[in-house]
Amino acid sequence: MHVHHVPSASTAAPAEAITGSAWVTSLAVPEGPSRTQVDRVQFAPGARTRWHRHPLGQVLVVTEGTGYVQRRGGPAQLIRTGDTVRVAAGEWHWHGATDTTSMTHLAIEELLDDGTPSELAEPVGTVEPAVVTATPLTRTLVLEQDLPAPRVVDHVQIRRITLAPGHGTGPHVHNGPVFGSIETGSAVYQIDGEPESVLTPGDVFYEPEATRIARFDAQEDGVTFLAHFPAGPGETPELIPLES
Repeated sequence: MHVHHVPSASTAAPAEAITGSAWVTSLAVPEGPSRTQVDRVQFAPGARTRWHRHPLGQVLVVTEGTGYVQRRGGPAQLIRTGDTVRVAAGEWHWHGATDTTSMTHLAIEELLDDGTPSELAEPVGTVEPAVVTATPLTRTLVLEQDLPAPRVVDHVQIRRITLAPGHGTGPHVHNGPVFGSIETGSAVYQIDGEPESVLTPGDVFYEPEATRIARFDAQEDGVTFLAHFPAGPGETPELIPLES
């Protein structure tokens, strides 16, 4: 048995398998006699897989958002947080987000010893929208962060920040902690001395006070995020540029 931290890095899903924007985080790969593969897939609104099938089937666990799944010959079915989908071996199907909501799921499958891959077919056509029944109330904890030391806070600034495609903040520090959440687009994020990660819609991040942020660079789709700045009496939140 071994325990490891869930990686924060994700990669863009291959264009030959996905229509639209989606990101994949590998959580488990076949090891030893086990042939289990587990990926987390984040679909932007309107993104979905092509029609495809798996030699040994697949299990999907929706962890966030709302999407669709459909098998060949059947209607598109709405899936939302907490739903589990079991796809039969060799069953043609597709899955992805609705046109107006994002969706994240875990994809769990057994791989054949000979490495036979999933088979891809044509892209998905027009999907008849399903009626989305509103959930009365949901609460999801997305970040719980301990601060290194007690801090007097008497006001909080919340800023919506947009970076154009290919632009970044440059190396910097803040004079207080920053908590952020990505609304649209994506960005490469790196705290100095730590691995890079790609932040996508729904991801959250924490920039500790006076800690060097090596990268916060918008990718080709740009990025918009909310940044929350807790501040003390008479304090104005500041970004302090550093030399590269």
